[in-house]
Amino acid sequence: MNIALVIIFLVLLLTIYLGVRARKGKDMNLEQWAVGGRNLGSLFVFLLMAGETFTTFTFLGGSGLAYASGGPAYYVFNAGYFVVSYWLLPPIWKYAKQHRLLSQSDFFAHKYNSNAIGVLVGIVGVVAMIPYLVLQLKGLGIIVSETSYGVISPTVAIWIGMIVALLYVLVSGVHGSAWTSVIKDAIILIVIIFMGIYLPLHYFGGFKNMFETIHTAKPGFITLPHQGLSPSWFVSTLVLFTIGAYMWPHAFSAAYTSKSGRALRRNAIAMPLYQIILVSVIFIGFAAAMKVPGLKDTDMALFEISKRAFSPWFVGVIGAAGALAALVPSSLLLMASATILSKNVYKVFRPKTTDQQLTRITRILMVVVAIIALFFTFHGGKTIASLLVMGYSFVTQLFPSLVCSLWKRNPVTKQGAFVGVAAGVVTVAYITITGTTVGKLLPFLPQQIKDFDVGVIALVINIFVTAAVSVATRKKAVNVNTEDKVSTNA
Repeated sequence: MNIALVIIFLVLLLTIYLGVRARKGKDMNLEQWAVGGRNLGSLFVFLLMAGETFTTFTFLGGSGLAYASGGPAYYVFNAGYFVVSYWLLPPIWKYAKQHRLLSQSDFFAHKYNSNAIGVLVGIVGVVAMIPYLVLQLKGLGIIVSETSYGVISPTVAIWIGMIVALLYVLVSGVHGSAWTSVIKDAIILIVIIFMGIYLPLHYFGGFKNMFETIHTAKPGFITLPHQGLSPSWFVSTLVLFTIGAYMWPHAFSAAYTSKSGRALRRNAIAMPLYQIILVSVIFIGFAAAMKVPGLKDTDMALFEISKRAFSPWFVGVIGAAGALAALVPSSLLLMASATILSKNVYKVFRPKTTDQQLTRITRILMVVVAIIALFFTFHGGKTIASLLVMGYSFVTQLFPSLVCSLWKRNPVTKQGAFVGVAAGVVTVAYITITGTTVGKLLPFLPQQIKDFDVGVIALVINIFVTAAVSVATRKKAVNVNTEDKVSTNA
């Protein structure tokens, strides 16, 4: 057994130990299991949310995008959603604590006094999270297989990873994810930042020399093109990512774990520091573009250059960090999906279900979701990438109704929220399946507008439909109330 594999397994064993031990001294009812008893401090909230943000994309997607596309990869530096979270998450946390809410669907159902909205939001969320979970598992398989020098196959790595995640989450819930995030973040910070500094120095003699080499070999590679992935695409994509980042159900409900709104604000202030990791990821991709050109699978850029630059023991450390980058978000995705399906779908149709029964059903459903995710991981083909893009656009459709629900006087009715979200989701599905772009839909527009991210179209339709239906249903409600008063007076 090689040294890289030994390191990976030692870290996984430490993960299991920390995850299982995290439940010590806690009564694991559903609230404690799903949202940590709403008592996690600033540090754990910080690590937990970082665990959701920095996934296998940090290892595979970010460096691969920089390797293949150059300048457009800069969009990963978006820190706008941390600014949004500073204002958005504390009132969400406060309302959830007051009404003892456990999931994102709970929030919408309670705010709009509609189980139908809760079910819709729940289904949209789970449909979006399944491909996200599959992506983590596929990434895990690639990472462990590559860094073990092929000793462990991707299939075996995926099974081991899922069993590890299920083990500590079934036992300790979100506490297990939070404690696992401690070791995960420590390793990722050390590994990625070191690589981002070492590779440019090792291969080019410095950052300036690296950029000069790239500019000479590939003029314009490190800038945004004038068409396609242009500045207008860049800005529109940043906007969508900013408003959609905390619309993912697992990220949304992670805010419930905080013991105070102040802890969430401190977290929002500190989280942009993590963008340093993404700077290093881009540098790794740029270095690989020069030193390992011609890769058919660009997501392999980080591993190909790592194997050339480092000894096996350090490659093992990289593999361990990558495995944890998949396990933490996977565990959160499993918990969020199972909680939504049990509390916001199953209990709606079986309202007499007790809390103890719901806790048991949630754990069972987590295993069911894991099996479904494993099936799509092994049999989903290459369409999963497009499904992930569709999933992100799905959850973004929740943003308008959510923001309006936080106003003192919500201008959106429950009918408007339901139809608006549904219209946005249907638009996203159509756009994704047909491969439509703004340019294809509206070819007469200027190029800058044609390059907009197509998610903007769905969001605009969502807002328009939400507003129109809300106005219509509010007028109808007012008319009905007026008629009731008139009949009563008569």
